[in-house]
Amino acid sequence: MEKTRPLWATPLQFVFACISYAVGLGNVWRFPYLCQMYGGGSFLVPYIIMLVVEGMPLLYLELAVGQRMRQGSIGAWRTVSPYLSGVGVASVVVSFFLCMYYNVVNAWAFWYLFHSFQDPLPWSVCPLNGNRTGYIEECEKASSTQYFWYRKTLNISPSIQESGAVQWEPALCLILAWLVVYLCILRGTESTGKVVYFTALLPYCVLIIYLVRGLTLHGATNGLAYMFTPKMEQLANPKAWINAATQIFFSLGLGFGSLIAFASYNEPSNNCQKHAIIVSIINSSTSIFASIVTFSIYGFKATFNYESCLNKVILLLTNSFDLEDGFLTANNLEQVKDYLASAYPSKYSEVFPQIKNCSLETELETAVQGTGLAFIVYTEAIKNMEVSQLWSVLYFFMLLLLGIGSMLGNTAAILTPLTDSKVISSYLPKEAISGLVCLANCAIGMLFTMEAGSYWFDIFNDYAATLSLLLIVLAEAVAVCYLYGLSRFESDLKAMTGRALNWYWKAMWGGVSPLLIISLFIFYLSDYITTGTLRYQAWDAAQGQLVTKDYPPHALAVIGLLVAASTMCIPLGALGTLITRRLKQGDTAPVA
Repeated sequence: MEKTRPLWATPLQFVFACISYAVGLGNVWRFPYLCQMYGGGSFLVPYIIMLVVEGMPLLYLELAVGQRMRQGSIGAWRTVSPYLSGVGVASVVVSFFLCMYYNVVNAWAFWYLFHSFQDPLPWSVCPLNGNRTGYIEECEKASSTQYFWYRKTLNISPSIQESGAVQWEPALCLILAWLVVYLCILRGTESTGKVVYFTALLPYCVLIIYLVRGLTLHGATNGLAYMFTPKMEQLANPKAWINAATQIFFSLGLGFGSLIAFASYNEPSNNCQKHAIIVSIINSSTSIFASIVTFSIYGFKATFNYESCLNKVILLLTNSFDLEDGFLTANNLEQVKDYLASAYPSKYSEVFPQIKNCSLETELETAVQGTGLAFIVYTEAIKNMEVSQLWSVLYFFMLLLLGIGSMLGNTAAILTPLTDSKVISSYLPKEAISGLVCLANCAIGMLFTMEAGSYWFDIFNDYAATLSLLLIVLAEAVAVCYLYGLSRFESDLKAMTGRALNWYWKAMWGGVSPLLIISLFIFYLSDYITTGTLRYQAWDAAQGQLVTKDYPPHALAVIGLLVAASTMCIPLGALGTLITRRLKQGDTAPVA
């Protein structure tokens, strides 16, 4: 098997594949949000500590297992112990769930990319109403960027219970996204190895261009100052540490089986320890780098909105009180407001309801993550830039590359165990297996292009992988250290690479990392229990804003099934192996 197994053309291809997989949308749309929420620059302290005690050790563990066993997740854990085949199956199930919804983000990125060539950008202005006497009411109450996202892109329904029809334009974009992924994985490592150079490197080129542009924008320094001003009191907040550990865990893509699959195509002598350190550091550095870019853009947007608000107030007061043009400025606004309120109380009270409370701090404190950051906040900033079409094309091209790079790892986690299976590969060639997996995921993914699809996307994004991955990686660490044996695994690594395992890796694998995972598992479990009824954000077209609603019973049932479908694979796999062995022993028992 080892002789015929395909290999990466060079170790560099493997490193780029891991970087392309690990560096994804979470680096761009979640890490900046966490920095903003938990102390700005001070959040880097728990983040770096968690990288050292959790991220690097667990990444090295998965790469070492894949390289040693030279199989996908199912075969690798079955080799460690026949009772652990369920761990590999759980990884494949979680990866399948991820593929079902993750490529929808690429479909949305394609949709925005195609619209980025229009002048003006379609999300920069509200469309006229049917009578052409004004703007559409929903757009006026929200904003042009929110309207384009919720109405033109998603055509979102008022609640998850109103499914609506499949939206053909996002559906076509989803088919295109899956076609691109299929072409990238068509010939296994031969095609993937070439594609990862682009999906790993080009996003950095775009980020560098955006950094240069972002730093020259008016108000960029306001965003950067807000991000990096440390709030040291947040170091005493346990949620800051929990979110730092969670971000490291999910950002590296641990537990999905993708890293095991990639490492299985390495030469046995490959220095996977060095590669684990390189990938971990590059991934975390990218998060910090992307945050600098994001907050320079965010500062520009906040400053633009703040100054626009001030100008509207100045214009309102100037016209209402017949003030001389240029008399009222941002510097003397508060003093003049106080004077007008005391000198003309009755007239000022009439105008007062129309005076907005403008605050730069409030604009900067608006914390947004996920699709809200990617498709609303960024587009809000882009529409106000010069040559906005160029910046829009670059941004959504970068999102596509990040998304496709992660999808290559997600699909590898499914395909490697399938192509390793002699039963399946004897009937179907690799290309057919890849095609069927992509086709099945694309067909199921049509659910997310319906009018209620965005709500189901949030369910899968929030619940399909959280608890499951923690349990999977905990089982991996326990399996290597206590079932397979840490000393035995150390001997295997030394035989493969010629390097002894130092005390740091042993301490992390054998104690610190598993205890940290158990702590995270308990936190999430208790958080779900104490939260009570799970809720979601629904779009209210009449108000032009999001409103909070309770999930209906059928949505709660789906959430339970998503968690159970993967986590139950681990005990059921062990039970199935036990029963099979007992039955075989019974068949071979001598007859009295």
